[in-house]
Amino acid sequence: MSLTLEVLAEQETCLQLDEFNHATAWALGTWLKRSAEAKQVSVAIEVYGFGQVLFAYAMPNTSSDHLDWIRRKRNSVLRYGKSSYYLGRYNAQKQREFENQPHIDSQEYCAHGGSFPIRVKNCGLVGAVTVSGLPQEDDHQLVTEALRAIQ
Repeated sequence: MSLTLEVLAEQETCLQLDEFNHATAWALGTWLKRSAEAKQVSVAIEVYGFGQVLFAYAMPNTSSDHLDWIRRKRNSVLRYGKSSYYLGRYNAQKQREFENQPHIDSQEYCAHGGSFPIRVKNCGLVGAVTVSGLPQEDDHQLVTEALRAIQ
């Protein structure tokens, strides 16, 4: 099932937090780890906020490539303020690839699902939560499940 741009935009409106701090980052990261373990999947996880990595974990069977994907997905979210999955779907609808646009450095940015903006209600964008290791829609779904769980 492929999520529509409208559904993806609605997720970003609904999945905002009342607060975000180091304890929230830890709760989000550990929820993702436990959920991935329960589903018996391997992902790399990052919770990034206020200009720094607040939580990071690489499960068995992941590699440094996953960490690079995380960095590029996160950079896209922080630059454009949209989930990396939304960016990819939006550009696909425009019949273009995000990474092939002349103003995009594909070594720094990508539009593959798995990174989602962390927004605090009445405050705005403060970071991103990212996973890598599954098909992009599954990465995206895992992150949105985590945000729903800790709201």
